Amino acid sequence: METILIFLYIYMFVIGTCVASFINVVIYRLPLGISVAKGRSFCPSCQHQLKAIDLIPIVSYLCLGGKCRYCRSPIPMRDTILEFIGGMLGMLCFYRYGIHWMTLISFVFAMILVAITMIDFDTMTIPNSLVIACLVVCVLYYPFNHNSLWECLIGFFIVSGPMYLMNLIIPDCFGGGDIKLIAVCGLMLGWKLVLVGMFIAVIIAGCYAGYLMLTHKVDKKGHIAFGPYICFGMFVSLLYGNELLSWYLALFGL
Repeated sequence: METILIFLYIYMFVIGTCVASFINVVIYRLPLGISVAKGRSFCPSCQHQLKAIDLIPIVSYLCLGGKCRYCRSPIPMRDTILEFIGGMLGMLCFYRYGIHWMTLISFVFAMILVAITMIDFDTMTIPNSLVIACLVVCVLYYPFNHNSLWECLIGFFIVSGPMYLMNLIIPDCFGGGDIKLIAVCGLMLGWKLVLVGMFIAVIIAGCYAGYLMLTHKVDKKGHIAFGPYICFGMFVSLLYGNELLSWYLALFGL
């Protein structure tokens, strides 16, 4: 039994790195308006079409010494780090749900959130296509959702509504992509878990913003990408939101 489990964890890691390799393509192409479904992968520096041997996640980077085989330009280490993270996320989802459809659903959700995170870091925007992809995952998740439809509908508005109103009062305090993302996540997780995820996002984003202001890397009127923190909070809430909520309420004897 242990041998089978080890094999399954390795399998999930390999699958995770392969999917993350595709997510790297999405992160690069989507903001540039390049189709992610057509055209072979190519080196951004010399435009040379890459062969299959150049695209083995993590392994190709190590074998090539971190440089393009054709023009010797440096390959961004970030791509390889994301492939490794994809493998770890695959293992984490399997650890949480085991041999269950939720392993696949949570992993796909995680990969979409990774793409949103990196694109938001790079461009301060969240593509609508990725929000729609999250909505598709929300539909697939529905048969396994323990929340009622009413709880999901409340989840859709409970955070996104106030964020939208705040945006009307203080223009650009939140991005439109942030509001749409939190709305879809609320529809998926229900009002309780979306609040847990938002709490995590606000705490981490607040700590990071405080660090930036203390180190004078941004002023009080500066903006940071909030989408990555939403993504982190919502993924944690999907996996362990109920446990975190129970722990938090227990602190107050509830």
